[in-house]
Amino acid sequence: MKAFYLRAAQGQRLCVFHSADAAAVGRGAVLYVHPFAEEMNKSRRMAAVQARAFAKAGWDVLLLDLFGCGDSSGDFGDATWDEWQNDVDRAWQWLRSRTTGPVWLWGLRVGALLAVSVVVRAARPCSLLLWQPVLSGHRYVQQFLRFRVMSDAIANSNERSTTRGLLDALAAGHSIEVAGYSLSPKLMLPLDQFEVPRLPPGSVVRCVEVTDPTVAGGAGVSNAPVSAWSADGIDVESFSVSGPHFWQTQDICECPSLIPISVSLLAR
Repeated sequence: MKAFYLRAAQGQRLCVFHSADAAAVGRGAVLYVHPFAEEMNKSRRMAAVQARAFAKAGWDVLLLDLFGCGDSSGDFGDATWDEWQNDVDRAWQWLRSRTTGPVWLWGLRVGALLAVSVVVRAARPCSLLLWQPVLSGHRYVQQFLRFRVMSDAIANSNERSTTRGLLDALAAGHSIEVAGYSLSPKLMLPLDQFEVPRLPPGSVVRCVEVTDPTVAGGAGVSNAPVSAWSADGIDVESFSVSGPHFWQTQDICECPSLIPISVSLLAR
């Protein structure tokens, strides 16, 4: 494992690279696209554990901090959807130049949506491993903005917010703060408007949902995009494992059942 900085148009991006185990058959490479805001921090341990498992199975793995996230350049409040797409595409190219095998994009939550958007923008078929994918940008933005709405209500503020009012503020060009994060219009509005489109022919998609038995009524992976991809002839399959929703638990935790199924899906 080694850490390095990948140069970008705006500063540099922290990358952690896990090279394939020398004793394993070289298979290709995997690029991890992390989730949004605090979910990224909650998921770091699980991403590292899975990366080591992929490397042991013969895959080179690159973990990337997007602009304004982790130890990369910039502030989260200055991040844009376009810049994040550029970050993923830049790291994708870096991996493609170093392997003759396939390069999987492995996305978690909003990271899955971001990975899909990069594949569509590049019009290049790709293999996608999507963990608990967010497949509706609008639905996710609505849910995230409710953190601010609930916070204002609990504080009994005289200026209580609404999701509509927050979206209107973004549309007017103003940044807003939610759950301690400054959110720019150039990040949130494209995310709000992004719904999963058709994938380039030849793409491969493996979706894995984590079902937490301790959480009642948890939202699973939407069948609509998966069905649409299948109807388009895309090689797509969905799977389910049992375990904690580690990206949102109060304490940092792991979901061991995710690890072997993810390794086996790439090997297939």
